[in-house]
Amino acid sequence: MSRATTTLAASIAIAATAIAAVALRRRYVVVTVIGASMSPTLVEGDRVLVRRVPLKAITTGRLVVTEPPHERRWDAVRAHGLLIKRAAAVPGDPLPREGAPALLDLPEERVPEGRIVLLGDNPAASLDSRYCGYFRAEQIVGVVVRPLPLSAK
Repeated sequence: MSRATTTLAASIAIAATAIAAVALRRRYVVVTVIGASMSPTLVEGDRVLVRRVPLKAITTGRLVVTEPPHERRWDAVRAHGLLIKRAAAVPGDPLPREGAPALLDLPEERVPEGRIVLLGDNPAASLDSRYCGYFRAEQIVGVVVRPLPLSAK
């Protein structure tokens, strides 16, 4: 093989690797757990692989990564970064009112389209739909695919 052919092959391989990396970043993201809201399922410092999906692809029971709401109820809390919660009810599911003060007075019997009810596994340490109502479809980042191994120190 000539030097020009080798250089061209190397350039193509580098470009293909870069394109693959960009494609993977659009589809997946790694999130580090901060706080105790998902304990014991996830604890502070755990890292998870998240697949970006729309609300319609989420099923009840899945771990969901979302942006914090930007509404009056959340402004006082100043939640920063992404949140990890469990999908308690998706559009069309019955509204889970028990133990959720923010959902008690809502007029609908089922979760409306474009909304989701998200709850932390540790109610004592979780700011979630129990206190702040629905999360919106546009806030959803994706679902947790699996935990990642902790990096060696």
